[in-house]
Amino acid sequence: MKKIWTKYCETNLIIRILIGLVIGSVLGLTVPQLGLGVLGDIFVGALKAIAPLLVFVLVISSLANAGAGIGKRFRTVIILYMLSTFMAAFVAVMGSKLFPITVDLELAEAAEGAAPSGIGEVLHTLVMNMVSNPVTALSNANYVGILTWAVILGIAIKILASDGTKATLQDISNAVTKTVQWVINFAPFGIMGLVFTSVSQNGLGIFTQYGKLLALLVGCMLAVALIVDPLIAGICLRRNSAANIPINMALCEKLGLDRDMYSVSIPLGATINMDGAAITITVMSLAVANTVGLNVDIPTAFILSVIATLGACGSSGVAGGSLLLIPMACSLLGIGNDIAMQAVAIGFIIGVVQDSLETAINSSGDVLFAATAEFMEWRKEGKEIKF
Repeated sequence: MKKIWTKYCETNLIIRILIGLVIGSVLGLTVPQLGLGVLGDIFVGALKAIAPLLVFVLVISSLANAGAGIGKRFRTVIILYMLSTFMAAFVAVMGSKLFPITVDLELAEAAEGAAPSGIGEVLHTLVMNMVSNPVTALSNANYVGILTWAVILGIAIKILASDGTKATLQDISNAVTKTVQWVINFAPFGIMGLVFTSVSQNGLGIFTQYGKLLALLVGCMLAVALIVDPLIAGICLRRNSAANIPINMALCEKLGLDRDMYSVSIPLGATINMDGAAITITVMSLAVANTVGLNVDIPTAFILSVIATLGACGSSGVAGGSLLLIPMACSLLGIGNDIAMQAVAIGFIIGVVQDSLETAINSSGDVLFAATAEFMEWRKEGKEIKF
């Protein structure tokens, strides 16, 4: 059994999910009475259980162990990372407004009564959720409260705690991340159950809906990668940088960047420069909002973009990590965790394409903005910038 499990885990997750998707579709069409939907219920239930703890621990550990940086260049690259992630979320908002998508959810009508009437109610709900008891926030999956207390505790621990305490927090974070990896290893079976239920109830037409959602996600990610990020870099450098988007630390060395700079900024970018994650969180949460009949106005969408930016910075490095933050964005809109987790399940179904592209856009921006920050400093010092 150990050899079988090892071989299973070594097989690419996308291939495993594809197999589960195909098997679930075939069985949903041929033997709809089989009852495989329970596999999907178990998978979603496990995600619901671990997601709040994951967000809480990751954010605390990330802030507590954050480095002090190396001066102005480091502050510049952090600003660029955060600006890019926010712009990605806002592009996702605009895309969702232009091309509204709905998804097939159970109990969607249950959220209609909870829909906020406007920005005033959204802000009130946001503030009250922020000051919620942290234990209650964890047990009720109040992600705004979880994020708030995690940030406060993370900063306090960074200031007051010893290195040993911070190392222990990192170990706890790694343990929770490993637990999530174990859960996600069962994703192919969960996807099989979820697809089985969808196909047995709605037929193959359900994939048209998923295709539209995937097209919106891909479109937003390409817009950020090919337009927004190069535009930010171009404005900062006052020259065209679209042809020079680097993707790894080796390219940093090739560009002649300061190793002390990129050895810190690139790992940091892997944590807080999460354009793809912000797009995924925003598009999926707004798809749920459209489904339950909730009209999200522009001021509320702006706050959603901020929440998605902060949430994306704390997303897990495991496959599908950003999907676990969809309930956090949905909670801002008054959408319950049970409904939001159904969107997470859909995210895993389309993750065969979504997760790969999300990873690519997340990675591509890391070196782009690390290089932009350093080139800005070079220009001020009168050094020649060669592309």
